[in-house]
Amino acid sequence: MNAWQPSARELERRRVRRTLHTRSVLVATVLTVAVFAVVGAVVVTSPGWATVRATFFDWQIAKDTFPDILDGFWLNVKLFLVCEVCILVLGLAVALARVSRSPWLTPVRIVAVLYTDLFRGVPTVLLVLLLGFGVPALQLQGLTNDRYFWAGVALVLSYGAYVAEVYRSGIDSIHPSQVASAEALGLSRAQTLRHVVVPQAVRRVVPPLLNDFISLQKDTALISVVGVFDAVFTARDSTGYLFNYTPYVVVSVMFIVITIPLARFTDWLGRRMMRRERAGAR
Repeated sequence: MNAWQPSARELERRRVRRTLHTRSVLVATVLTVAVFAVVGAVVVTSPGWATVRATFFDWQIAKDTFPDILDGFWLNVKLFLVCEVCILVLGLAVALARVSRSPWLTPVRIVAVLYTDLFRGVPTVLLVLLLGFGVPALQLQGLTNDRYFWAGVALVLSYGAYVAEVYRSGIDSIHPSQVASAEALGLSRAQTLRHVVVPQAVRRVVPPLLNDFISLQKDTALISVVGVFDAVFTARDSTGYLFNYTPYVVVSVMFIVITIPLARFTDWLGRRMMRRERAGAR
């Protein structure tokens, strides 16, 4: 039995599609190169380019300040990793409190609502300042006065409120039939949340959660406002000493190197989940 072979018309369709795709890629590439070339030419030929290059892009200063800025950048990375775990736990706990229906948990639900309203309303930088300087000033016994610690607490409290709402939107997106089916099987409200609702909700909100953590990675730079010697504070200190802004460019590149892979991973994950949903809808 002969194997199936595409018809001449199908082969022609494939050839046309390949031609159109090649043409589209070629046009996009040429336009992109042309636009960047024009922008680059405008910048390089501008009257003040020599001053900007010497002030922001001094290669020697970049090499000299890189090791110290990198040491400070590890503080930002470590803070990001620790805060991320704490935010996930806090956000899920607050979201579960908000969707609870038990009358016994009404006070907890009220506290959860007040928490999300309060900490989503206060700018993160102000929260870092308030906790970073305010709590050590109280001189409370048994509590650390480390501003690095309290700046991290401020980030957790701020982002925990946003992540809680992301979790809650994911929980609310689960169809009521899922809950009804679980209850028909004899599962309690807590068991339904644990085994049916929360696992599905978490899978749905992974992309927006990753976007929040991309923002968190950048906002770890806010700890510099309370005098923590992180990457930004080190760059600012070097800039004040050298009268040159190249250290700011160096620290910006460090954050970009971390942020771009996370952003691309988030995009890939979003497209993957969309393909799965579309495949299941057929």
